[in-house]
Amino acid sequence: MNIKIGGIGAYLPKLVVTNDRISEFVTTNDEWIVERTGIKERRISEGENTSQIAIKASSVALKRAGIKGEDLDLIIVATITPDMFMPSVACLVQKELNADNAAAFDINVACSGFVYALETANSLMKSLNYKNALVIGAETLSKVVDWTDRSTCILFGDGAGAAVLVNDEKKGIINSYLKTEGKKGDSLTIGALEFNTPFTKEKSETKQYVEMNGREVFKFATSAIIKAIDGVLENTDVSLEDIKYIVPHQANVRILDYVARKLNLDINKFYLNLDKVGNTSSASVPLALNEMYEKNMLNDGDKILLVAFGGGLSYGATLLEW
Repeated sequence: MNIKIGGIGAYLPKLVVTNDRISEFVTTNDEWIVERTGIKERRISEGENTSQIAIKASSVALKRAGIKGEDLDLIIVATITPDMFMPSVACLVQKELNADNAAAFDINVACSGFVYALETANSLMKSLNYKNALVIGAETLSKVVDWTDRSTCILFGDGAGAAVLVNDEKKGIINSYLKTEGKKGDSLTIGALEFNTPFTKEKSETKQYVEMNGREVFKFATSAIIKAIDGVLENTDVSLEDIKYIVPHQANVRILDYVARKLNLDINKFYLNLDKVGNTSSASVPLALNEMYEKNMLNDGDKILLVAFGGGLSYGATLLEW
């Protein structure tokens, strides 16, 4: 039994925030941002929470797959910006989709989340004989961004992407590769609640915003992508030349330019849309994949490689046949 993507969908908030708009409240400009990141604009929520945009992306994916909510056996949401600590975003999605027969839970692997969620769903579908699963990457990063910090506020955007996984005799997920380097985790963080109880000896101070050591993350990302690509192809009969497209996490065009040169690949083999959406963390890969689908770029039998890296620090890849 193979597990394949039977339907893909996405949703982006309506508000487009350009680099010029950001330059109104932090010292920066369009040329500076584009040169360093490749980002020209991003979508920002005006109040829609993570579950709301996840539901909208999921509805598109379900319709394209020809599956109803009640047909789902599993819902996994990858996110670092949930509506609340509990219930999970997946449970909120389950409620709205009337997916009463599904197990539902969230995972937190930051920008690597969608790739991790795909393999989690793939494994559970095979071990528990599930027929249909919904995998979502959804983020409202705007609520955890420090909008006075120009080093981070220029990077992130909001959005959601979703994929319906179904059984197939021949095509689907060929291999996955997942790794984490927790010792480097302090390079990219978002603080949570402060520790302040009647029993606390000293009140803690936690910054509940994205904080990043850009230099360390760049060094990690450039090596992690190459490791993930090599790792997911290992022990398969698929070579890098067989890959139609590499769909990477959309973080920074400089990272992907570096990787393309190291692998002696044309940068056009990497599908990029970060100029329009910015870094959307776990939503990044499915947003790009959905855009490719809507442009009719994905053909029957194409070998596609999804690769991501992010907080944790984590990285991973999924090799699949469309």
